[in-house]
Amino acid sequence: MHTREIQSKLIAAFETFEIIDAHEHLPPEHVRTSQPVDALTLFSHYTRTDLVTAGMAPEAYERMKDGSADLEERWKSFAPFLPFVRFGSYARPAFLAAREFYGFDDINDDNYLELTEVMRKANMPGIYNSILREKCKIRTALTQQGRTDYEGDLLVPLMPVDTYAGVTTWQAVQERAHDVGQAVNTLDDYLGVVEAGLLKWKGEGVVGLKMRSTPYPPATRADAHSLFEKLRTGEQANVPGTSPLFTFLLDSTLDLAARHNLVVAVHAGMWGDFRTLDSQHLIPIVQRHPNTRFDLYHMGMPEVRQTGVIGKNFPNVWLNLCWCHIISQRMTVAALDEWLDMVPVNKILAFGGDYGKPVEKVYGHLVMAREDIALVLARRVRDGLMTESQAVEVARRWFWDNPKELYGL
Repeated sequence: MHTREIQSKLIAAFETFEIIDAHEHLPPEHVRTSQPVDALTLFSHYTRTDLVTAGMAPEAYERMKDGSADLEERWKSFAPFLPFVRFGSYARPAFLAAREFYGFDDINDDNYLELTEVMRKANMPGIYNSILREKCKIRTALTQQGRTDYEGDLLVPLMPVDTYAGVTTWQAVQERAHDVGQAVNTLDDYLGVVEAGLLKWKGEGVVGLKMRSTPYPPATRADAHSLFEKLRTGEQANVPGTSPLFTFLLDSTLDLAARHNLVVAVHAGMWGDFRTLDSQHLIPIVQRHPNTRFDLYHMGMPEVRQTGVIGKNFPNVWLNLCWCHIISQRMTVAALDEWLDMVPVNKILAFGGDYGKPVEKVYGHLVMAREDIALVLARRVRDGLMTESQAVEVARRWFWDNPKELYGL
């Protein structure tokens, strides 16, 4: 049997799965439905990178996605760049969504006004359920918006580590203390505030924290105490965000995450100067916190091979393919093929759409994720390394069991 035929059979099986979407930036639904949408909404979010790289001025992009401005003028500024980006992985979910939800096989000069009209009619309460639950079969989506005011059980929040670890002024210390109803005079008092804050979040449905993979040199309690006292007494108005106080509070927070069964998600790789976000920066942190569970994001792209070795060598690190399929399907497939050699199958999470306002694109991204994972597994079936039924069970574990077990959903 040819690889493509096996891949098609596997995709059909995957389409029956319930899914746990392991990373989004979705706000509550009322935020989406209260905002104007149009055809250009489908080219917002990550497509910005390709448009600007292709030559679109950043200011023009900001105007392009401003739904309150004249659509025809905004389309005219966008249209010259569409031929340059339409074949990239960032743009593909827009076209998949336009076809699946709105009945348009393309997005172009001739139909963007009609597409906009259809999108605006559909932008009403229930759109999340229709797209995420009914079409994508997503049972739960883990989302990061720095907020916890979600209704129902579809969107489950993670919150930023920096909220408590990243205090740089005495005012910020007092504000965090006020949020949990405690007084702070000493560093130990503030550690109590951090723990109270994490427990408050847990009570609001939070299942994890979020940080970045940057260098965090170990800090002593004495150094952290000295800086904290300088803030308290006013000797210093602020401390840098990378100070020993930050690292000490980060380490303390990561220990508290282990104590209170919160996963720590870690952004690694892609974004701006990606060298500062290398997944290898996480290794000392992982070693300092062996009881804390880390969900390492984005394959560490482009350092996919090193990231795979981290997942192989450290039992407290899971590997999350969120965002990867729309960065590059080819890179994702090549890396996942190697990871299947190296990493136990219970350590990989298959999918996270990583979108905010354009919720429709979650579907397009999921289509691409199914294609990628089916291709990797189909090659193994073709070569006699696993059966089709085994491939289906591996994929089910990646799409459902592993995120469910890791996050205790």
